[in-house]
Amino acid sequence: MSPNTIKHMQTENAVVYAGVDVAKATLQLHLQSRQSEFANTPAGLRQLLKEMQKVTGVHVVCEATGGYEQPMVKVLHGAQIPVSVTNPARVRAAAQAQGQRAKSDPIDAQGLTDYGQRYQPEATPPTSATQEQLVALTQWLKQLIHGQAMAKTQAEHHQEPFVRRQHAKLIVHLQSQIKAVEEQIEALLERDAALQKRVNCLDDIAGVGPRTAWMVLAHMPELGQLNRQQVGSLAGLAPWIRDSGTMKGRRCIGGGRPEVRLALYMAALSAARSNPVLSAFYKRLRAKGKLAKVALTAVMRKLLIYMNHQLKDLLAHTATEKTAEVKT
Repeated sequence: MSPNTIKHMQTENAVVYAGVDVAKATLQLHLQSRQSEFANTPAGLRQLLKEMQKVTGVHVVCEATGGYEQPMVKVLHGAQIPVSVTNPARVRAAAQAQGQRAKSDPIDAQGLTDYGQRYQPEATPPTSATQEQLVALTQWLKQLIHGQAMAKTQAEHHQEPFVRRQHAKLIVHLQSQIKAVEEQIEALLERDAALQKRVNCLDDIAGVGPRTAWMVLAHMPELGQLNRQQVGSLAGLAPWIRDSGTMKGRRCIGGGRPEVRLALYMAALSAARSNPVLSAFYKRLRAKGKLAKVALTAVMRKLLIYMNHQLKDLLAHTATEKTAEVKT
């Protein structure tokens, strides 16, 4: 993209895109063709913010890096500077499509600026403190549950008495940690009546328990504000078409938010047995010759769509109640 084209786009949109390549220790900024490096520390973030505030209409583009970008995102949100946290695979694919194979922090920062100018990604909305806490707690709960499952699987293979005793203590410890985290989540929900109502709404669905409701609402807070197509795509449950000419490829799912799919998988197993509607749906698919995994994936998608529908009704009912209160 030529400098004249970039200048024209920025003038037309009144937006100046700035790419920031985030690492554990550093922040590489590309802003108006200039490169700067800052430490990924509170002091470095203050310097980065000062540099941003020198330019009007800055929109930052960075990649999701597993958490290293979060301090910067919070600082930018606090300063009312829009920031888009993008999928690294998409940014890399866009760079490779232009023949860019080299990779370094300055090159990546420039690539993020170019990605912003070309695709104009939507700004990532700020999250509430409650939502951040729920995400952190559910992620830790997921790790503990996984650790407990592994420990139980390994327990039967230990023969040494000392190891068996220590392993039993480990399982007890994990169980107590799981209980403590669940109590912490319940205490968090008690302080947020709106979120508690959303959890209760999902928990009322046959096959969906509190853990599933927590996980889904933590990693898909938009649920209840989406349509059928959006909710399936966002969770990575919309089948991909793989056709070419006369070849009809196998449909696959993927992408989206894997944490939501993991939570829905266990819920779908239960719903396929206990939920009258979804159980009949699952059996109907199996009777048509669908593989168990394919049928279960269809149950996951249908369950998520129904969860989205129920939360929509809850939001509409809440809005009606507020309107009635105002009139009264």
